[in-house]
Amino acid sequence: MTEPSIPADLASLGDGTPGPAVVKAVIPAAGLGTRFLPVTKATPKEMLPVVDRPAIQYVVEEAVRAGLGDVLMITGRGKRSLEDHFDRAWELEAALEAKGDKDRLAQIRESADLADIHYTRQGDPRGLGHAVLCAAHHVGDDDPFAVLLGDDLIDERDELLSRMIGVQRQTKGSVVALMEVDPSQVHLYGCAAVETTGVDDVVRVTGMVEKPDPKDAPSNLAVIGRYVLHPQVFEVLRETKPGRGNEIQLTDALQELAHNPDQPGGGVYGVIFKGRRYDTGDRLDYLKAVVRLASERDDLGPELRSFLREFVAELPAE
Repeated sequence: MTEPSIPADLASLGDGTPGPAVVKAVIPAAGLGTRFLPVTKATPKEMLPVVDRPAIQYVVEEAVRAGLGDVLMITGRGKRSLEDHFDRAWELEAALEAKGDKDRLAQIRESADLADIHYTRQGDPRGLGHAVLCAAHHVGDDDPFAVLLGDDLIDERDELLSRMIGVQRQTKGSVVALMEVDPSQVHLYGCAAVETTGVDDVVRVTGMVEKPDPKDAPSNLAVIGRYVLHPQVFEVLRETKPGRGNEIQLTDALQELAHNPDQPGGGVYGVIFKGRRYDTGDRLDYLKAVVRLASERDDLGPELRSFLREFVAELPAE
């Protein structure tokens, strides 16, 4: 797999010497999915279909497009179907082959061949910071790595993760994805205090607050589910005490790194994302994601768009 080049406009960040390549992705997928009950009682939220692929497959595909072919999923009890989805299904393959159904055969083999995927369990649901810490043995102490949350989908037409990797290699710190949200919504996210860097879409993070009251929020820049982290974050997480919700918060560890920019692995930067993002962990946003993505497909879009126009036209005025 070819190592992505670093964009020239990032040259002003850091000391001009790129850090090591980022080759590993960590996907925390141990959450209980309580916002989607009752369906998530027996079905992992990451396996809910977005058109005809589970949400988690979109996330793995994003990692692979950014050059990350080594993927570790942090799973939990009742998540075995995640592993089954990315495994070979010999009986199904044989049945499709016997029918001569080459298209569907290629589709189910695709998920098994996407990446080198590993799995480890988060025994206790102790927060995102603890889930990331579960990856320490696989990632190691020397190399940066990406974290992609399994219910945040980034449209494949919009660059984000590769941009973040470029920023991390230039700064040798940690990088978070930021997105402007309505101030009334900041209590749903981690929120960042920032200062400019001279690169339009890159900021230096000076502080972070997890789910602040809107009146106390330092900005309306919310942290969304993409991170590229220096391995020093593991050392900080080992010393991080449980915070909000009695969980070990990744936000708290990043705040520590942001406050010590001169230390090895210190400093946190943000890439401001203005593209298309779909929150499949929220019921309404999940429905919007399915409709939007299906309506843009060549095979489903024409008929679906026609149906939507007729359906909307028939709705009573509010």
